[in-house]
Amino acid sequence: MSKYETYETYDRGVRADVYTDGPTEIYDGRTEVYDGRTEVYEDTYRPAYEAPEPVFPRRTATAAPGRADRRRRAERAGSTASTVRRLVPQALVVAFLAGGTTAFVAEDKAIELSVDGRSRTLHTFADDVTELLAQEGVDVGAHDVVAPGRDAPLASGDEVAVRYGRPVRLTLDGQRREVWTTARTVDGALEQLGVRAEGAYLSTSRSQPIGRAGLALDVRTERTVTIMADGRARTIRTNAATVGEAVAEAGIGLHGEDTTSVPPDSFPRDGQTITVLRVTGTREVREEAIPFKVERTDDPSLFKGTEVVERAGRPGLRRVTYALRTVNGVKEKPRRIDDELVREPSPQRVRVGTKPMPTSVQGADQLNWHGLATCESGGRPGAVDPSGTYGGLYQFDTHTWHSLGGSGRPQDASGEEQTFRAKKLYVRRGASPWPHCGTRLHG
Repeated sequence: MSKYETYETYDRGVRADVYTDGPTEIYDGRTEVYDGRTEVYEDTYRPAYEAPEPVFPRRTATAAPGRADRRRRAERAGSTASTVRRLVPQALVVAFLAGGTTAFVAEDKAIELSVDGRSRTLHTFADDVTELLAQEGVDVGAHDVVAPGRDAPLASGDEVAVRYGRPVRLTLDGQRREVWTTARTVDGALEQLGVRAEGAYLSTSRSQPIGRAGLALDVRTERTVTIMADGRARTIRTNAATVGEAVAEAGIGLHGEDTTSVPPDSFPRDGQTITVLRVTGTREVREEAIPFKVERTDDPSLFKGTEVVERAGRPGLRRVTYALRTVNGVKEKPRRIDDELVREPSPQRVRVGTKPMPTSVQGADQLNWHGLATCESGGRPGAVDPSGTYGGLYQFDTHTWHSLGGSGRPQDASGEEQTFRAKKLYVRRGASPWPHCGTRLHG
């Protein structure tokens, strides 16, 4: 039976039998036959970065070597030296590869990436956040949030979060605008936008998720409104959309023509005071005259200053409807709501004299006509006596006036024409037409 030496490795607990009466080689777990005996050896190779601390074999006790033993050991030593010479280049290659692996491991980073709330751990060689997102195919826009910043450097163990922006078409207390939020629910968006949601009306539930396309959201916050009605003030908290709804919430009814001090369909503002107007109203129809126009034409047969009404005008007639309102017991000014034309007005036609008026009448020019006129009419050409029979400066009756060539009424003629006709009357009849004032002609 051949002699052999026993070595134990303490890292794996594997025993290797080395025969002393022949060369021994170990080949990575392969089976070899030595001197008729078969032994199996385990592969103990590990990469450099995984290699455990070196474990040296422990020799078991044997008998003192003899001359033959010394000879065999010398032969084995020579064989071992040859083997070492063959393994040195391979060891250098393994050492180089082990060093590269160590550098490879040093550049690899474990990163926690959260994209819109979904997290995962990944390994990357990216130097900063922008490079990492590009490698992972994560596109970010102007309204998206990246934390830390896009230019932040990366180290193993870092956390990177991406939160996508979502458009919200927000109508807040009647004011419409578009805002962006990175919140994924309506409740989160309200908190992020600083909207007071307590007691507010929402067009959708707070738990409603917000997709990347966004959503439309109508919010009416709770407001304090004071309503004055029937001598009383009522203050309520409401999220009503209109003044009319707020009045109804206060338990106040509107009847007939009742209304409010602001439009009922307007938005009630916080702290606003609204007055309810109790209205009672009637309608009244009135007939109103429409003035006629005066059409004047020149007449060369009439003296200047003389106008003759050829056809009297007739006013038109209009039927007008007015609304009469009493608001909270106070009457308002009538409001015109309708009118109807009953009759068109007819114009008045007047002939206007253009013939020069003579002023001289032989035998009467030197008399005191001013004194006579002052006595008869106070010097007023349009004067008419209380009975309506006499008119003008010299108080002509209509018959006498026409007999002297006058037209129309004497009080409508000019003062010059009246004086001219009075002189003609004096030539015919003297001072008798003026029994009381005629003496003034010679005074």
